[in-house]
Amino acid sequence: MIRVLLADDHSIVRGGLRRIIDDSGDMCVVCEASDGSEALSNALEVRPDVAVVDISMPGLDGLEVIAKLQEELPGMPILVLTMHEEEQYVVRSLSAGAKGYLTKRSAPEELVGAIRKVMSGGRYLGPEVAELLALRMARGGDHRSRLESLSQREIQVLRALALGKTNREIAQAYNLSVKTVDTYRFRLLKKLELRNNAELSRFAIQHGLVEV
Repeated sequence: MIRVLLADDHSIVRGGLRRIIDDSGDMCVVCEASDGSEALSNALEVRPDVAVVDISMPGLDGLEVIAKLQEELPGMPILVLTMHEEEQYVVRSLSAGAKGYLTKRSAPEELVGAIRKVMSGGRYLGPEVAELLALRMARGGDHRSRLESLSQREIQVLRALALGKTNREIAQAYNLSVKTVDTYRFRLLKKLELRNNAELSRFAIQHGLVEV
C-alpha cells in the first residue's frame, strides 16, 4: 500500500480526498494536516511514502512545506493539489522540489493516477498545468515576471509584511536579524519597483500571496 500524507486546510476537502485515495485499492491516507507546520511534523513522525499538499495553508504555506520536506525527507515525492492555476505557483512548486502539480478541478481518478506516477519515480502535470508550461516555453526561456524574480525567503518576507507583521516579528519567525529583514524589504521594493509597505501589500494581494 502507498502511504499518503494529505495536507489541506479545509476539513471537507480532506474528507473527500481521503475517500478517493482510500477507495483506490493500493493506497491509503496515514495522516492528515490542516496547516503547514502540522504537515511537516506529521511527515517527520509518520514517514509517509508520498505527500499531497495544498499551497494555501495557514502558517507555513505549501511552498515552504515542499522546501522543508526536501531537506528533511529528500527521497519522498511531493504532489501539489491546489486551486491555484497561475504559472508562478506551478514554476515555484516544481523548483522547490514537487514531483507533480494538479488542480482541484481534476477528476478523482486523475489524483490517484498522479500519486502512482510520482511514486514510481515519474512526474505528473495536469493538462491545464502542462499547457501553462508549454506557453511559457513558447514565450522564451528568458521571460520572467517580477514575482518569479524573488527568492523563496523574499516571498516569505513579502507575505509577512503584507500581513502587517513588523520587522522584529518577521525576524523572530524566520530566525533572522532585524537588520537582515530590513535588507530584504529594501530588495523587495527595488525588485518590484514599489515605494512603500502599502504598495508591497497591494502587490501581494494582487498576486494571491495573501488572502483578504
